[in-house]
Amino acid sequence: MDRRFFTVLGVSLAFALAVSVVFYYASSRARRTWGSGDKQALVNVVVASEPLAVGTILRKDDVKVVKIPKGHFPTGGFQKPEQVLGRPVTSKILANEPVVEGRLAERGSGFGLSPMIPIGMRAASVKVDEVVGVAGFVLPGMRVDVLVTLKMGAPGTARTTTVLQNILVLSAGSHLQPEPGGKAVNVPVVTLCVTPEQAEVLTLAGNAGRVQLVLRNAADAGISRTSGRELSEWYGSSKPQGVSPHRDSHQTQLIKAADAPPKPSSAQGPMPVRREGIEIIRGTQRSLEVLGERSSD
Repeated sequence: MDRRFFTVLGVSLAFALAVSVVFYYASSRARRTWGSGDKQALVNVVVASEPLAVGTILRKDDVKVVKIPKGHFPTGGFQKPEQVLGRPVTSKILANEPVVEGRLAERGSGFGLSPMIPIGMRAASVKVDEVVGVAGFVLPGMRVDVLVTLKMGAPGTARTTTVLQNILVLSAGSHLQPEPGGKAVNVPVVTLCVTPEQAEVLTLAGNAGRVQLVLRNAADAGISRTSGRELSEWYGSSKPQGVSPHRDSHQTQLIKAADAPPKPSSAQGPMPVRREGIEIIRGTQRSLEVLGERSSD
């Protein structure tokens, strides 16, 4: 039994040694291959050396170059700082975040709000208060509808109509980015991104009536068909029943005449009046008390 035990033990050790040797050579070869491949795959990429706000014109100190694996190179990234210097930032870039084409405007497009305006679009401002500005929650990047209330000429008449829908907010006052955590910001002016035709509508609405902004979900791009509302719709009950506010005077007279009680005909004589009351008898005198009138027989 001793010989059999030592035989099994020797075979087990030999097998374990063989497996260890094979694993060692395999892992060593993989490390050498992976290390040499990394050196060959590393490429330069331009990243922000510090947080960059919207409207910043990139300078040499604002960016730096780091090496990353070639497979991780971002779409629209840059390998040389010279490719981004002098270009304005249109979307906030964090420190050590790659600078990509989609967050930069072309050189010479200005600074501040100007680079954020897409080609062919315009920036139009609207005066706001806590009501028009939805209590300070109309922030950059949000979408709004624009309503205008116009007086129709006659006293006590007004009409509210939706004139623009799904309009992008470029800035709230001097804020080009939303406040952290979506904090409300009360500002006197909100700037909207509109087409030239929409800019004309917005300007006309602001001069002719009172403009109201209505906040909407950014994921809701639908356009609603509305007919507007008039103040007179709320007070329809104060008008004669069955009379439309748009009827002419002739139609109104016809309706009044139809509703009026019929007049007695002169050929038939006066209509008999039915009297009801209390009959009082005093001795030989009899009287009838009718609504303050007194008749005696």
